[in-house]
Amino acid sequence: MIISSLLDTDLYKFTMMQVVLHQFPGAEVEYRFKCRNAGAPGIGDLAPFADEIREEIRELCQLHFQDDELAYLKAMRFIKSDFVDFLGLFHLNQKYVTITALPSGEIEVSIKGPWLHTILFEIPVLAIINEVYFRNTQRRPDFAEGRRRLDIKIRELQADELRELRIADYGTRRRFGKVWHEEVLRTLITRLGTGTGQEKGAGAPGQLAGTSNVLFAMKLGLTPLGTLAHEYLQACQALGPRLRDSQVFGLESWAREYRGDLGIALSDVYGMSAFLRDFDLYFCKLFDGTRHDSGDPFQWGERMLAHYLNNRVDPKTKTLIFSDSLTVPRTIELYQQFRGRCLLAFGIGTNLTNDLGYEPLQIVIKMVRCNGQPVAKLSDTPSKDMCDDEKYVAYLRQVFEIA
Repeated sequence: MIISSLLDTDLYKFTMMQVVLHQFPGAEVEYRFKCRNAGAPGIGDLAPFADEIREEIRELCQLHFQDDELAYLKAMRFIKSDFVDFLGLFHLNQKYVTITALPSGEIEVSIKGPWLHTILFEIPVLAIINEVYFRNTQRRPDFAEGRRRLDIKIRELQADELRELRIADYGTRRRFGKVWHEEVLRTLITRLGTGTGQEKGAGAPGQLAGTSNVLFAMKLGLTPLGTLAHEYLQACQALGPRLRDSQVFGLESWAREYRGDLGIALSDVYGMSAFLRDFDLYFCKLFDGTRHDSGDPFQWGERMLAHYLNNRVDPKTKTLIFSDSLTVPRTIELYQQFRGRCLLAFGIGTNLTNDLGYEPLQIVIKMVRCNGQPVAKLSDTPSKDMCDDEKYVAYLRQVFEIA
């Protein structure tokens, strides 16, 4: 059984789910799966494993939250007691998930149903697909090579001039496997330290800021990290009063729920230019910072800092979070360009949890419909766009003045 706890997911799934419970409990959604590097030699042929994936999802749907897990969530200052009470009754329902093996060798995954009851599928289903794929295609994993590569990353981060650089693990969805994920985290804790008393080695203290994975945060004493994802702002295209105001509606609804907590805005649902048009002085002051997830990160950072200055906000009081396909060398480059100019955070995913010498699957599950209408994101990296209605995408571009 790959997933043995419903906490084995990213924190932002719970923070978004709480908003759904309180503000959008009747929303109906649809998600679709995509392997972005399918078609590459030996990549993306998941159809032979469809039955195994279905069985793992069936077992996932037998899980309930345990008392200690609920107590852990309830102790978070931004999680409300009625949400924890709801989770105490919650379980995932297999009827909302369809897995279809295609003649091409790929699989089609559709998740369709109430948003409140489907939002927790994404991360564990992606983790299941990854682990099923790799345990069938790499029956004798080269963990020695994985440890060698991890050692190189750690040594790079331990350079004297990088002592203030802190990274976080964002790698649950595309990890090689659950056991390897835990080994990576334990190694990082020992070698880099967390600043929470978990470190045992002599590395620079506190360089591991935390993890997006709630289960490992609880198990290993790490800080759980996360705020919101693209699906939340995408859904607001259907849930808000007017499409042009959907980004503003989403940010205001978020602020209404968390009252200043979890104040990181995601900037690439409609592209950076459209985001900056909506992210005015009010939002610059209201939110603690912004997260980058597509496009050139160096250009994005410079534009974000300039935007704060143009709105008479001191960038040094705001956080820039970088989380798009980061490697350790790229993280170091970004740190060197922006340190001292703002607060910084770095979330490294696949390059931490699935770097054993095999090409990772570039798999995603994205929301494509909400309340029966198409929704989309128009990121600064066109290959990340995902929508099944080209006319709607064209209309969205027109509404948000995107070339």
